[in-house]
Amino acid sequence: MESELGTRVLRKISLRIVPFIMLLYFVAFIDRVNIGFASLTMNKDIGLSPTVYGFGAGIFFWGYFLFEVPSNIILHKIGARIWIARVMITWGLVSAAMALVQGATSFYVLRFLLGAAEAGFFPGIILYLSYWFPARQRAAVTALFMAAAPLSTVLGSPVSGALLEMDGLLGFKGWQWLFVLEAIPAVLLGFVVLGFLTDRPEQAKWLADDERTWLVKTMKAENDGKASTASHSIWRGLADPRVLALSLVYFGTSAGLYTLGVWAPQIIKAFGLSSIQVGFLNAVPATVAVIAMVLWARHSDRTGERTWHVVIACLIAAAGLALAGLWTGLAAVIAALTLVNIGISSSKPPLWSMPTMFLSGSAAAAGIATINSIGNLGGFVGPAMIGWIKERTGNFDGGLYFVAGLLVLSAVLTLLLSRAQAAPAETEPQPNPVRTR
Repeated sequence: MESELGTRVLRKISLRIVPFIMLLYFVAFIDRVNIGFASLTMNKDIGLSPTVYGFGAGIFFWGYFLFEVPSNIILHKIGARIWIARVMITWGLVSAAMALVQGATSFYVLRFLLGAAEAGFFPGIILYLSYWFPARQRAAVTALFMAAAPLSTVLGSPVSGALLEMDGLLGFKGWQWLFVLEAIPAVLLGFVVLGFLTDRPEQAKWLADDERTWLVKTMKAENDGKASTASHSIWRGLADPRVLALSLVYFGTSAGLYTLGVWAPQIIKAFGLSSIQVGFLNAVPATVAVIAMVLWARHSDRTGERTWHVVIACLIAAAGLALAGLWTGLAAVIAALTLVNIGISSSKPPLWSMPTMFLSGSAAAAGIATINSIGNLGGFVGPAMIGWIKERTGNFDGGLYFVAGLLVLSAVLTLLLSRAQAAPAETEPQPNPVRTR
């Protein structure tokens, strides 16, 4: 049970921090996946084949992969306020420059640079939350933050569809307007971050003295409590086998997430709909996913269980992808994509609650960034494979089955990791057989 003071503090920091970081991620995710809507007209305008488009959309994650760990370590050293502001301003400028794409080469280069610019944002926020929220509240808070991803689809899809209708205005294509107008908020918010974000609880002038003292002591006690078992150094965080295991789990979920972001608009468009119709229909699955994600994370926090919350969610997403390949009607495909959205979104908050259970300090910065950078390579593999398979078969089915298989693998790896962590405890002698029944 939280004390009255603790409840008040957690409510206050939740109201100040969570809505703001949700807004930041909302903008980040729109800039990351608006390529899916731009492709409805851009691919034809500049001559991108499905293979080239899938590869270029996914190459974002190679930039992400290369710069993620150093970016998160810098954030841990200099503070979130300055570094998150830098990330947002640079990614906004690169995202706007996507309007200048003229062919495959420039498409590849700018998508790579966008990934490099945005590297460190997501794991940086996950690390930032671990400074402010005790572990028992972290999955629910992470869920609210991550709800910005499906929310960006809910609200961003109709907007992106409408922006494509600006084709020809002032001599620019609709997809060019889309990139420029959707990049402006990132740059503006980067400057807002400098004045609004607080690096650590010790610096929170907006908390009363007793509130700040309670929070600092609570977070210090939690870190001290895991001091004997948690990894702290950068190299321990990078070398921990649990970090590699969670990276592979996240690989499958990322393949599913960016399959939706990059290809779902084209899957829906194949039914002969207009860009605006695609925008509204693409928002339906994400709307349901937002609700499911928050409820699932709260249940995970209430029960203290993480493993099965990840496993079941991954299997739901895999089933949805398989059904999207098997079913043919528009309503059935939207229903299948809804399952995918629910599963992918719901798997992530309990998954991201796992690393900070055994990592802290610099090890947490390095470990979280490693999980995100390696795992997000699934965002390259999934979309790229779907494009390659579509160009050779003429449909999305084989690619959807491939990504479904990656999600099943994520579920299996999560179970294996859980069993491996439980094994040492099971082999220890039990001093009191009555208590172990």
